[in-house]
Amino acid sequence: MEQHSAPTPTSVPQPPQSLAHWVIKTARPREMIDWYGRVFGASVVHEDKQIAFLTWDHESHRLALIKVPRFLRLLFPFSRFRRKVYGIDHLALTYDSLEPLLLNYERLKKMGITPVWSINHGPTTSFYYEDPDGTRLEFQTENFPTAEATAEFFATPEFAENPIGINTDPDYLLERLRAGTSATELLRLGAGTRPGTKPRANKRAITFKTL
Repeated sequence: MEQHSAPTPTSVPQPPQSLAHWVIKTARPREMIDWYGRVFGASVVHEDKQIAFLTWDHESHRLALIKVPRFLRLLFPFSRFRRKVYGIDHLALTYDSLEPLLLNYERLKKMGITPVWSINHGPTTSFYYEDPDGTRLEFQTENFPTAEATAEFFATPEFAENPIGINTDPDYLLERLRAGTSATELLRLGAGTRPGTKPRANKRAITFKTL
């Protein structure tokens, strides 16, 4: 019989290895199922009167939709306001490189799904989308090859001057990529600004003073 030693107590943090799923309460389940089906290729693996489980990869379910009464749709505008001032702002999901991020942008645009915000943050190039309930999802790719290189960028005067980044034009990035420009060049700050337009820096911040 195989013997196993008892786990040794530790003070070292033991973070989870990955994000398993997220859960959204919604009064518009059909719209949400359709949107995640188009954006993620999600399929429904279980659905009843109370909940729906969706997945698009090896996980048994990546997203759960809890169905709430339809009258709560009247609170939809408030849900977006709440995101802006309190609680979770968005979820970020990473692509391994710029090309699939742009190809997915192009695919979704043909279906009428476009980012609410496209920006080169400096550390990442990011496209933000909102599902029918206003949940914001960031599709991103890393601009630097390693976490160490990103950390070095955080320490630069450039990042201190503009910690939010510069708005970018996904169509222009895709045009340049197809014309042969390297992804490394396109991930630079300002590389997504079409000639003849002014790079728009974002230095937005909300500060709440404690009374």
